[in-house]
Amino acid sequence: MGRQRKRVVSGEADPPLTRKDEKPATLQRKEKKKKLDIGKIFINISIGLCIFSLTWFFYALYMRSSLAKRVVTLHHSPPVLDANSSSAEVSPERFWGSYRPQVYFGMKTRSPRSVVTGMMWMRQFSEVDVNLRHTCEQGDRLQGYGWMMHDGLSFGVQEIHDSDFTLTTEFVKRMGGEHGGDWTWRITAKQHSSAPHAPVISLMFYAAADTQGSLEAHVEERNRLGSITGFSEELGNFKITFRKPVAGESSSAKYASYNYLQTLSPGLERLTDIVRNSLNRRFVYSPPSGGKRQYIAVDTYKPLHQPKPADPRKESDFVLHQVTVQVPFQIEVLFESGSFRNRPNQLSAAAMTEELEERKAAFDAKFEKKFGLQAKGLGHAQVKFSKAALSNMLGGMGYFYGQSVVQSVYNEYPLLYPEGALFTAVPSRSFFPRGFLWDEGFHQLLLSNWDPQVTREAMAHWLDLVNMEGWIPREQILGDEARSKVPAEFVVQRNENANPPTLFLALQKLVEQLQANPDSESSRPTLPFLRRLYPRLQTWFEWYNTTQTGPLPNSYRWRGRDKDTNLFLNPKTLTSGLDDYPRASHPSAEERHVDLHCWMALASGTMASVARLLGEPHQEYERTHQTLSDNALLDELHWSDQLRSFSDYGNHTQAVSLQQEKVYVPPGQPRRQFPVTRLVRSVRRAPKSQFVNALGYISLFPFLLHILKPDSPKLEHIFRDMRDGDKLWTPYGLRSLSRADPLYMKRNTEHDAPYWRGPIWININYLAVRALHHYGNTEGPYQEKAAALYQELRTNIMNNVYRQYAETGYIWEQYNDSTGSGQGSHPFTGWSALTVLIMAEQY
Repeated sequence: MGRQRKRVVSGEADPPLTRKDEKPATLQRKEKKKKLDIGKIFINISIGLCIFSLTWFFYALYMRSSLAKRVVTLHHSPPVLDANSSSAEVSPERFWGSYRPQVYFGMKTRSPRSVVTGMMWMRQFSEVDVNLRHTCEQGDRLQGYGWMMHDGLSFGVQEIHDSDFTLTTEFVKRMGGEHGGDWTWRITAKQHSSAPHAPVISLMFYAAADTQGSLEAHVEERNRLGSITGFSEELGNFKITFRKPVAGESSSAKYASYNYLQTLSPGLERLTDIVRNSLNRRFVYSPPSGGKRQYIAVDTYKPLHQPKPADPRKESDFVLHQVTVQVPFQIEVLFESGSFRNRPNQLSAAAMTEELEERKAAFDAKFEKKFGLQAKGLGHAQVKFSKAALSNMLGGMGYFYGQSVVQSVYNEYPLLYPEGALFTAVPSRSFFPRGFLWDEGFHQLLLSNWDPQVTREAMAHWLDLVNMEGWIPREQILGDEARSKVPAEFVVQRNENANPPTLFLALQKLVEQLQANPDSESSRPTLPFLRRLYPRLQTWFEWYNTTQTGPLPNSYRWRGRDKDTNLFLNPKTLTSGLDDYPRASHPSAEERHVDLHCWMALASGTMASVARLLGEPHQEYERTHQTLSDNALLDELHWSDQLRSFSDYGNHTQAVSLQQEKVYVPPGQPRRQFPVTRLVRSVRRAPKSQFVNALGYISLFPFLLHILKPDSPKLEHIFRDMRDGDKLWTPYGLRSLSRADPLYMKRNTEHDAPYWRGPIWININYLAVRALHHYGNTEGPYQEKAAALYQELRTNIMNNVYRQYAETGYIWEQYNDSTGSGQGSHPFTGWSALTVLIMAEQY
């Protein structure tokens, strides 16, 4: 029987039965509200986190974008040079010059889009079908070429020795008008005495507008280009006249055949190709003596296979005059400015000769006054060599304009640096016709003795390229013409990479000149120059002092070492300037580099000197200099008791070698289907943290930059190692790496010959001679030893560099440590020209 239910009385209702697990409604509402509040909190927190994340994301994007832009943002301080400092109005005497070091003979103005002029030549009826010469190429195998006299200002005399004739190129400038005045070229061709027949050669003179200005050809006598008239913003109206060839100094005319080319050029780097592609052998050379022969000449049409530029507005006028004539002969080319209205006479023939002789005499007198080589008893031939070495550096000054290609860790792809100008010397006209940061400091040591104004302008151009971080791209590849000479892997410059700050050497020299003779006309502009330079110098120094620091306090480490350790016997350190010189075998962040430590000691000392001169706070620089010059600290960081020499420190082993890579070829498979075996590095003993123990140039740096005290016992070890023929000493100079070192003259890869592993380099030898002179003239226990080594080393260097020049016609990039023979790129009248200062004993 079921349970009875209670009867419900009408009008009444029993309260609902509450289950054991149910809560009262009020509690349910409270909990529901609580849940809603917690949900809202979570939603609000989520929204807040989203907003924060988005804000942080966009902030990070902004910061990355901002950091990415820093590498291409120039320094905030006013430029050292005014925008028009190189113009004809401000600097008329330097406006025109031989500022195209990459061509055998050419001139341009110091302006961004200059009209350029130049010369090409080729020998007719030769075994080589077309032997066109234009840009300086080692492959041309000339017997020698270079400036014999050049004052860097108003004239130059160059000799070019081809196979069986010599071309002498001369130019003289004359001031007048508002656009840099006039100039005249004279080219004299003479047959070598050993040549069996007088050669017939074609000279080609040209003018090209670099997207700015116009040129018009004026043809006479059917196909002889008599002159070019033109106009450009910087030059106004001008005229270039081509005189007929004459027989040497006499005025008797020579028989010649003429051709010309008038076309458009898509870029200055294409001029050689345009001429080569327009050559035709349909022309006949028929001198009065008979013997008609077909010769090669430019034709008067635009080559059909010359590619069209993407933007036709970038095409420029290009006009070329070819004269084909038998040696000997002489030709003059005259440039006359339209604004030179009161010209006394035309700068040609006897007037040209007279002015040229005056400039030569003034050059000779100034050279002896500045360097005093005759007073030292040097012979005529050695003095002539010294004049050529200086002249080649002055004649190798280039004016470049364009944009570097740069990259930082914040850029996915390389960026274009802001457009800029650079007035600089170059290491080699054939192989390195562009600006290199660490070379330039050495260049200016010589040039500041000749003309401090050149040094001030060059340094100002370099420091005007510093960015807001304080970084200067170490290799300046400005413009298409410069870029055409550079392998692709070296074009991009990375902002973590330094280069030795050798400009501080030149700056130190300017300060010394100013302090020695503050009222001289050549030194007076130095103080205002330093004042404008100083803010950029500060940032530049600070960049080194923060980005190149080492793992320990007051230690330093070069960034930018080669990363692929498997392919290199010893990974290179291009940023140090010493490329393949042995560093720690396994690159790491724990490295300490002694040469960079010494460069920073020099830089901080120079900064302190400049700050004191300007009345700026110098105490911090002085403290840094004293710390880095502390010989006890230097010993602690870099003295190797095992080697008894200064050394780098890092993760290192000497048990490395290059071995043929092993490639497994399955049985029955053809070998050609598998990769070609390479030489790869074999490590026989694991590296460990230790001193590198490679004796060479790096070991000498505390001595080279005068960091060691005159009474330092370390000098005894350095002098012993320097003079040891089994280590660094040779009859030709100090070799770069001890002959006893395991890596001495070892290839770094199968395609990478030894570079700084034995050969003699003149820049470091100059520093060594300079340091020996310093310690030989400073009281101390090693004074006599330093003085004796000084005389011996100085004699060895200057005799060998001169002897090699006399035998080969060139000053060389480096010299063989076994034979003294010149090797590497040539002519190398960059820092190898420091031989002049060694001969003059000016340090």
